[in-house]
Amino acid sequence: MPDQPYDLIVGLETHVQLLTQTKLFCGCSTKFGAAPNTQTCPVCIGLPGSLPVMNRKAFRLGLVAAIALNCEIPEFTKWDRKQYYYPDLPKGYQISQYDLPMSKSGWLEISDPKGRFATKKVGIIRAHLEEDAGKSLHDEAAGKADSRIDLNRTGTPLLEIVSAPDIRSTEETRAYLTELKLLLTYLNVSDCNMQEGSLRVDANVNIHIQTLQGKIATPIVEIKNLNSFRFIERALAYEAKRQYDVWQETGRKMGDPGTFKQTRGWDDAKGVTFSQREKEESSDYRYFPDPDLCPVITLAGDVREVRGSLAELPAAMRHRLEKSYGITPYDSDVIVAQGQPLVTYYEEVARIGGDGKKAANWVTQEVLRVLNEQAWSLEKFPLTAGALGELVKLVVAGEIEITRAKEVFNDMVAHKRSAAESMAALGIGKVDSSELEAICREIVAANPKIVADVKSGKQQAVGALVGQAKKKNPNANPNDVRRICLEIIERM
Repeated sequence: MPDQPYDLIVGLETHVQLLTQTKLFCGCSTKFGAAPNTQTCPVCIGLPGSLPVMNRKAFRLGLVAAIALNCEIPEFTKWDRKQYYYPDLPKGYQISQYDLPMSKSGWLEISDPKGRFATKKVGIIRAHLEEDAGKSLHDEAAGKADSRIDLNRTGTPLLEIVSAPDIRSTEETRAYLTELKLLLTYLNVSDCNMQEGSLRVDANVNIHIQTLQGKIATPIVEIKNLNSFRFIERALAYEAKRQYDVWQETGRKMGDPGTFKQTRGWDDAKGVTFSQREKEESSDYRYFPDPDLCPVITLAGDVREVRGSLAELPAAMRHRLEKSYGITPYDSDVIVAQGQPLVTYYEEVARIGGDGKKAANWVTQEVLRVLNEQAWSLEKFPLTAGALGELVKLVVAGEIEITRAKEVFNDMVAHKRSAAESMAALGIGKVDSSELEAICREIVAANPKIVADVKSGKQQAVGALVGQAKKKNPNANPNDVRRICLEIIERM
């Protein structure tokens, strides 16, 4: 926020549901959408005598994500009980990790193709495993103001990724979350579906204000359970201004009586954060090692094996596409953001078409336009990469100009034809050079004023001749018409 009289400081706690079929410490299903309280057992609701057993796949997925986030992987990690009481936490504690997490000290690089901020590395303090709590269902809208509890999510495996307070704007916040979500979906660690609760974000935010006495840091506020990137950006912008307004009104400094860390919620309808409670410190949770779960040992060989199994990650993929095909960071960002299938599709179009930039234009503009309009996945798209590549190849060779090529593209999609078949059906073909020159001589002779304008230095006037040529033959290539007309006028 460069136009603000303060610096925004943001650290994010991102909770990601791991792609397992069963919960972290029991065999209950994690499938979304089941009837309330139908996916529970004595273990996940904490009945006396029940014993947890660690889900090995969940730990593996957490390890994959942590290594991709450049984290250090300690050999020894353990489980801890985080004690607090809430109606949707039937055990009265959450199994998490405290002082010996499964990973720490990583980073995620973020950038902005639009150039609003410089490329930077956001530190990852830790990424650790924990089980989810249940869900409170509030019926305030119906006027009854009653609440119900659904324990289906209780015990669902989460990876909590805690960033360092390195983020300095709402744009950087969105870039970090976008890159993190993209990375985790490429790794197949999580589907990151925010609507289903597979990705949730808590934002720790405060501001630094420069005063004559030095820099003042306001108390940290944690904004809980932000479930869309739009909400997050709006909440951060509002909260930063609110803290500045409070500081101006009260003149309080950090540490004065009455200033404390707090937890706030976000009301998107009103566009405001609201106070929920004072923010807890770690001591308030009375962490202690879980007596029912064994520590986990991760050997160096295991880490090497996981690192060696990782496929190409999004950042490396963008860099490779830019270098190999000569496309812009913006184009590579759009292509990679759609997922691996579109990357593969694009590379085939570029290979056959023979021009990486033109292939990127067709894929990011025309292909994505149709997919969005029809709500199709790429698998349903009727045009193969080979077929589109042949069309791009014709454009590159000058066999068809861009406007008519788009007509061909639409026909190919509608009728599942090849480029040659669509061109034949639409009566589109390259105009013979002698015919095109005859057309140009005719329109030049019929437009002496345009000829005079061109001879006086106004070469843009020749554009009117291009339109006339297209009327005589819609297949006339505008670039060829412009070139030939200028050559004819020059010889006059």
